[in-house]
Amino acid sequence: MTSATATLPARGGGGGGGAAQGRVRPLAALRQTGTMAWRSLVSVKHNPLELVDYSITPIMFVGLFAFVFGGQMAGSPKEYLQYALAGIIVQNTLFMSMYTAMSLNTDLTKGVFDRLRSLPIARSAPLLGRITADLCKQLWAMLLMVGLGMLLGFRVHQGVLGLLLGALLLLTFAAAMSWTAVLIGMLAGDAEKVQVFAFTIIFPITFTSSAFARVETMPGWLQAWVEINPVTHLSDAFRALLTGGEVAGPVLWSLAWAAGIAAVFCPLAMRAYRARL
Repeated sequence: MTSATATLPARGGGGGGGAAQGRVRPLAALRQTGTMAWRSLVSVKHNPLELVDYSITPIMFVGLFAFVFGGQMAGSPKEYLQYALAGIIVQNTLFMSMYTAMSLNTDLTKGVFDRLRSLPIARSAPLLGRITADLCKQLWAMLLMVGLGMLLGFRVHQGVLGLLLGALLLLTFAAAMSWTAVLIGMLAGDAEKVQVFAFTIIFPITFTSSAFARVETMPGWLQAWVEINPVTHLSDAFRALLTGGEVAGPVLWSLAWAAGIAAVFCPLAMRAYRARL
């Protein structure tokens, strides 16, 4: 008797094909990433509490800093926002990048990734989809804070182009920080630990920067750290793109920090992600 082994043809790149069909084609993986990003964005409709993090919290940050510190720091909320709004937005961007860590950690502990792993999709699609969706939410929060600041007297002197370039710079830095968030989300035992770690790291580096106060008003020993702090460079760059001032130096330093963060944490995050899956 003669036995024959039939080999089923792999499905084409239209739907993607997953682990069972071998390597997913790049275009299919890109479409799957977009689908996962859309899934994350649509979830806001079913979970309105997410609007608190991405809408109410940014509004609260702007209001508190303007009306609590504005009079003391600059004589009026309007004058203080002209300096500090950029730093407030940078702070919010860094804090929101940790939401990626909490969301990923929650999905892992609830078995969401186990269900997604059984689908014929690229293994990276759920992760990159989450990051992409969170960057879209970051953009929404950023524009919301700029709009509220303008209602309170803030003025963008560099026009629409400056605002767009500033938003692009912040999203680039946020994308780099997302890999740090992914690594934390993969290693942390639960979402509460992610939150504690985020506040322990991000809170000090944002306040020991030029985000809310001028460097020259700080003690000399602190200025040495503030001048190399990546939050200082990012705040100065975003502020200059909105209101004027030196742009090239702070922007280049911000991009260098973003590249360094991504170079270090992206491989570590992907290794931890593959280990968990």
